[in-house]
Amino acid sequence: MTHPDPSTTPGPAPAARTESTNAPATVTASAPAAGSAPATVTASGTAAGSGTAATTMAADSATATATASATATASATTTASADDRRAVTGKRRIAFAVHVAGAGELPGLRTLLRSLALSDPALCEDVVVLHPGLPDAAFDTARRLHPRLIPRSAGGRDDVFRLDGYDTVVALTPAMVVLGRLDVLLGLRTGVAAVPRPGPDGLPDPRGGVPDDGLLVIQRQDLGPVPPAAKDVPEGLLVPLDSRADFRARRLHDDLPVPEDVVVLNFAGVPATRTALAPAHAARDRFDLDDEAFRAAYLALPGAKHPDLLLHLALPFPDRSRPPIDLVRQLAEIHRGSGHHDRAVALLSEAVAGRPDLPRCHETLGVCLMALSRYDEAETHLLLATASPDFAPRAFGQLARLAWLLSRTEDARGYALAGLEADPTDANCRAWYARTSAMGITGRSSAAAPPGEQLAHVALFADGEENAGDKVLPEAVRSCFTADTGPDRWHQQHAHLLVDEAALERLNARRAVVVGGGGLFLPDTAPNGNSGWQWNIPDDVLARITAPLAVFAVGYNVFDGQRYRRERFAASLRALVERSAFFGLRNHGSVARVRELLPESLREKVRYQPCPTTVARHLDPRLAEPAAREDTVLVNCAYDRAGLRFGHDYGHFLAEMAAAIRAVSASAEVRYAAHMPADERFVDDLRREHGLTLPVEPLYLLSNDAIRDLYRRTRLVIGMRGHAGMIPFGCGTPVISLVSHPKLAYFLADIDRPDWGVSVHERALGDRLAERARAVLDDHTAAVADVHDRQRLLWSATRDNLARLRELTGLPDPFGDPDAGPAVPSPRSAADRDHASRPGDRA
Repeated sequence: MTHPDPSTTPGPAPAARTESTNAPATVTASAPAAGSAPATVTASGTAAGSGTAATTMAADSATATATASATATASATTTASADDRRAVTGKRRIAFAVHVAGAGELPGLRTLLRSLALSDPALCEDVVVLHPGLPDAAFDTARRLHPRLIPRSAGGRDDVFRLDGYDTVVALTPAMVVLGRLDVLLGLRTGVAAVPRPGPDGLPDPRGGVPDDGLLVIQRQDLGPVPPAAKDVPEGLLVPLDSRADFRARRLHDDLPVPEDVVVLNFAGVPATRTALAPAHAARDRFDLDDEAFRAAYLALPGAKHPDLLLHLALPFPDRSRPPIDLVRQLAEIHRGSGHHDRAVALLSEAVAGRPDLPRCHETLGVCLMALSRYDEAETHLLLATASPDFAPRAFGQLARLAWLLSRTEDARGYALAGLEADPTDANCRAWYARTSAMGITGRSSAAAPPGEQLAHVALFADGEENAGDKVLPEAVRSCFTADTGPDRWHQQHAHLLVDEAALERLNARRAVVVGGGGLFLPDTAPNGNSGWQWNIPDDVLARITAPLAVFAVGYNVFDGQRYRRERFAASLRALVERSAFFGLRNHGSVARVRELLPESLREKVRYQPCPTTVARHLDPRLAEPAAREDTVLVNCAYDRAGLRFGHDYGHFLAEMAAAIRAVSASAEVRYAAHMPADERFVDDLRREHGLTLPVEPLYLLSNDAIRDLYRRTRLVIGMRGHAGMIPFGCGTPVISLVSHPKLAYFLADIDRPDWGVSVHERALGDRLAERARAVLDDHTAAVADVHDRQRLLWSATRDNLARLRELTGLPDPFGDPDAGPAVPSPRSAADRDHASRPGDRA
C-alpha cells in the first residue's frame, strides 16, 4: 500500500472471518463435477424493491436464484482461472455438507440454514446438499436462505466423505440446529472429528466408532484413496469431540434445559411428540421462521456479519418499506470492498437524495465516486460530509487525496490542514499535510538533465511510514537503466495520479516511459475507473503517448480467491500491451495470468522480467557478500487483506509460528522485520497468545541503503511479504517464504526452489519451518552459494531484456561488459535520495 488511509483499502482482519471465497473449481459427490455458486449472488425471495438502486440490485441478482443449480454451478466453473489460484498457496477449501434423504427432510434443512446464519452470522461457506435425485426446484426456498447452496445428487450420506475439491467438510444433518459459533470445528486440521458413539456406560467411547446421524468434521487428505463409511472410521483416524459439539436432544428428558455451551443440538431419534422435551424444542422453534421474519432477525443481529450473507438477505429491499439508512450504508461498504463501486453508488445516490444530513453516507458515496473517477461528484459529496464534526477529519482526508490525484497540490494541503483543524490528532490528514507540504517546497536541481535526456518513471512511490518494499523498488528499477537514479535523470509520475493533458505532455517530452515495477495489476489498492488497475490513465490518453513505453517487472497481484469485475481492466490491459514496445512481468505466474486475459495476437508480447530487487547484488557491488553476518534470523508477516491470506487458519498459523520461533531461537536470535507499522500485529499477537516477545526492526523508518544492509547482514529471512523475500534474496541472503499469496510461490517456481516456501495453511508449519531454517543455518555457506547460483539465472534474463530496452531508449549500458561485473552507481546526496521517495515531484 502506498497511502496510510485504511478507508481506501478495505480488508478484514482474521477475526472478522469474512473470507468466503473457498469455493473450489470442481466439486463432485456421486454426480458430475460442479463448483459453487458465485459469491455475488444477492437475490432473496421477496419482491424487487422500488427505486433505481433496489431495482438495479434485484436485476443483478435475481437470475442466480431463479436458475437451476446446474446453471449456477456452470457460472462458477467458467470463472477465468486468472482469478483462482488457491492450489498455489495451499489454502483450505471448506464446505458444509448436508444429506437429505427425501423431500420430507427439506423443512429440516431450511431450519438448519436459518440456525447457521443466526447463530454464526459472520460465517458463509459453501453448503453442499446431497440428495437422492430431487427436482432442482425443490431447493428454491432453501436458496433464499443462503447464497452458496449447492444441491448435488448422491447415493447416501457417506458421500460426505467423497466431496472432491474440498479440504475440510463439516457434515451436518437436517435434524440439527446450530446454537453457537463454529470456530472450534473450523479450526480442526486432522482426521475425522466427531462425538463417538456411547459405550455401555452411556459415555462417548472412541472404540465405538462414529454415529451415522452425527456431526462430522472430515479432513479429506487423511482419508486415503478409498474413503470409509461413517460406521467404518478407524479409531486411529477419529478425533473425539466434546459432546457439546453434537449434543443429543434426547438426553434432555424431563424438560431439562439446553446447556448454554451447546454448539449443535441434534434431534436424531427424538420422537414426534414433544413430551418432556419442551426446552429442547423451544431452542429449535426459534429458527422456524418465515422468510421475512428470518431476514429481519438476521439484519437485527449485532456485531459482524458475513458480506455475502448480508447482501443475500438484505437485497432486494422489500417494496413496502424504506430500508434503514445504516443498512444501506453497510451494503454500500460491502459493494465497495468487493470492487463493485457502481453498485454502491446506485444504492447511496438514492438514499442521500435531498438528504444533506447524512454525512457518513456522503463520505462513503464520495469515496466510491472517486473509485469510479467521477471526481467532481465525489468532491461535492465529501464536502457535504465535512459539515459534521464527527466525520469532517475523515472527509477532509479523502478530499486531500482527491485533490492530490488531480495534481491540485495546494488544494490538497488546504484540505489536510482543515482536517487537522477539526481534529489535530487525525493521522491521515497529518500524513497528507506533510506529503503535500514537502511537494510544495521541493525544487528542481539546477543540474537536472533536459527533459529529452530523462526517462519518465511511473510507479508507486512510498514515503513516510509506508511499505518498505515500495521504497526500495523504484530505485531498483531505475538502477537497471542508469547509474544515477535520482531526479536529474528521472522524471517521476506516481501511478495513482491522474494522467491529464499536462502530465501527458511531460511524459511525451521524455526519452522513454518506464512503468513498474511492483504489483500494479491489482484492482483495489487505489481503484480508479479509468484503467481498472493502479495506473490512473484513460485509454484515450494512453493511446496518445508518443514516447517509447516499457512495462518493466510489473506483477499480477490478485489474492487467492479474490474476484473482481475485470471488464475495464481487461480493456485497459489490451490497450497497454498494444501500445508497449516492451512488456515484462516479474514472474512466470503473472505472465500466464495476464496472457489468459489477452487475445491470442498479443500474448507473445508478454515477457518475463524478474523484479530488479532480486538481482540487487548485480546492480550494486556495494551489496557484495559481507565479511561477517550477524547471528540473526529475521521474520516478517503481512496483514493487509488478512481474511484472504489466512481464512480460518490464523490461530493455527500463530501457534505454529510460535513453535517454529522457539525451535529456531536455539540456533540464532530471532528478530522481527516490519515493512509497515501494521506488520507489527504479529509481534503483539505472539506475545499475547503465546508469551513470546520479539525485538522489532522497523524497516519502514529506514533508508533504502539501511534496509538492504540489514537484510544483507542477517543469516536468514523468513518472510510473508513479497519483498521480504525478494530484497534479501537480491542481497544474497537465504530466504524461506511464508506463502499466503500466489506471488511468493510464483517467485520460488521461477528460481526452481519451491521447497523454500511453506504455506501458512500447512498443518505441520512449525516443524517444517524449523527444519528448513536449521538446515540453512547449519550449512549457511552452501545456502548462500545456492542463492547466488539462482540469482545468476535472473540476472541473465534481465541483461537480455535490458539489451532490448537500450535499443528503445538509446542509453548506454550502465554495466559494461557482462563478465566484468556491474558498475558502482554514482553517489547521491541525502536530498536526492529523499526526492526519489516523494510521490508528487513533477517537472
